[in-house]
This record gives sequence, C-alpha cells and structure tokens, in this order.
Amino acid sequence: MSSLCSSNTTEIMFILTGIPGLEAAHIWLSIPFSSIYLVSLVGNCTILLIIKTDPSLHEPMYYFLSMLALTDMGLSLSTMPTVLRIFWLNSREISFDACFAQLYFVHTFSFMESTVLLAMAFDRYVAICKPLRYASILNSARIAKIGVAIPCRCIVAVMPSLFLLRRLPFCRSRVLSHSYCLHQDMLRLVCADTTFNSRYSLVVVIVIIVLDPLLIVVSYIMIIKTVVGIASPEERLKAFNNCLSHIFAVLVLYIPMVSLSLVHRFGKHTSPLVHVLMANIYLLVPPVLNPIIYSIKTKQIRRGVLRLLGQRMTYSD
Repeated sequence: MSSLCSSNTTEIMFILTGIPGLEAAHIWLSIPFSSIYLVSLVGNCTILLIIKTDPSLHEPMYYFLSMLALTDMGLSLSTMPTVLRIFWLNSREISFDACFAQLYFVHTFSFMESTVLLAMAFDRYVAICKPLRYASILNSARIAKIGVAIPCRCIVAVMPSLFLLRRLPFCRSRVLSHSYCLHQDMLRLVCADTTFNSRYSLVVVIVIIVLDPLLIVVSYIMIIKTVVGIASPEERLKAFNNCLSHIFAVLVLYIPMVSLSLVHRFGKHTSPLVHVLMANIYLLVPPVLNPIIYSIKTKQIRRGVLRLLGQRMTYSD
C-alpha cells in the first residue's frame, strides 16, 4: 500500500477534467463559460453598486441582498481560474495546496449561499408577519451580527473536513472528475479509511444543506398563514410579490443542488457527462441568475439599473 500512496502531499499534482467527450470543442465551450462568468461578475457588481449609491436601499432586505451578491461573486471567482484555464489553455494540472484552497473557497461560498438565503427568509418573515417590530428586530447591530455569523458558521463547518482530508494519503490516481476541486471528488482518491470523513461530511450536509431549506419552508408556511389572513386582495398580492424574488433565488440554488445529490446517489452508472453538467449548473447558474432575478422582480433594483444605464448613455453622448 505504501508504494501506491504519497507521503509528501505538497508534491502531489491533481489532474482536473473538462467536459468528457468534448475535449476537442473546449475552445468553443470557453465562449459560453466566459460569458457566464462575465455576466455573473458584472451583474453582482451592479447590484452592489446600486445598493451602495442609493441611500433609500440602506435597509435590511438590501443588506442581505448585498451579502448574496458578494457570496455569488466569491463562488464564481473560486471556480473561474481552473475552468477557464482548462478551456483556454488545456492546462489541467493543479497543485495540492492550490486544490485545497479552491476546495475550501468553493464549499465555503456554497454553504454561505444557503445561509444567506435562510437569513433573507427570516427577513421576509419579520417584514410580513411582524411589520410593526421590523425595525427593532432587524436593527443595525443585529444585521451586523448576522453578517459576521454567516461566514463564521460556514468556515467552522468546512475547516475540520479539510484538515482531516489533508492528513490522509493519496493514491497514484490523481484524476479528478470536474474542472475544480470538490471534497467528495478528492475523498475517493484517498487510499485509507475515510469513514469518519464521510460521516462528518454527512453531518455538515444535514446541518446546512438540509436544515436551511427546511427552515426556509417553515418561514414561508408562517408567511402564507399571515398573508391568507389579510383581508385586502391587493395587500395579499403585494406581500407575495415582496417574496417572489427570494423564492426564485431559493429554487435556483436548491433544485440543482438536490438534482446533483440524486445523480450522485442513484446515478452512479450514468454517463460522466451528466455528473459534470449537473455540477457546473449547481455552481455556475445561481451567481448568474440571482442578479437577473432581482433586477427584474425588484422595482428598486430595476430602477437603479435603469438609472445606471441612463448615466452611461449620457456620458457616451
């Protein structure tokens, strides 16, 4: 066994994989992937700029939206270097330390996305179910505490699994299944007992990936009960419209996440192309769609986008 394992992990080089069967088309595939990253970064930067420059948007809902935009940018920047390097340069090697750094950021920002959406669900619950206490419950101090707690929760969840994985020996096979480093993908290359790592990862998934959407569903059940009790149809419609953007953002994150989990659990004999495409959809689509959703469905953000476009057109004239 010792001959098959590496004792000096810092010298390990992993091999990343593009899209299986489409290696000859990587240069053409780089166009849509580059466009996805560009739209994601520009869209989320625009959201942040609008919220920063408009004092009327300095409210809890938009502070949480800023956190979501920052998380989406972090998620895009975590995968972008290796993905574009594969498609542009066909450079697939990544060092041990670089792979672990990418793994850390990918999983941390992925968990942060879920946690921010949970915080936004709490914001919508307070705004609709306790409107008279909204300002006192979600005051500046409490929002700041939530803003600190979100990354701390995800960092604490991710760090132990990375520390445990880093101490394990890796076998000669260093080929990863995706264009970026993921925990489960690296774990299958370990030539040692990984039972504890797998169980810890399962606990993290239950605490974050299962608990968060469950709490979001509970918050919306309470919101629906409150909205149904409102007498005016116009007020009911307004209340539901205030939640629509968040509902779409939740679906954009959790539908690909659940689909990917089902593919990994029940589709082990399916084509590797299916696994790769689902993983790319899970990590690349939410950062692109979230700013589009909020720009279309949120009147204040839409107005800010039009204002920025108007200023740009004025400067160009």
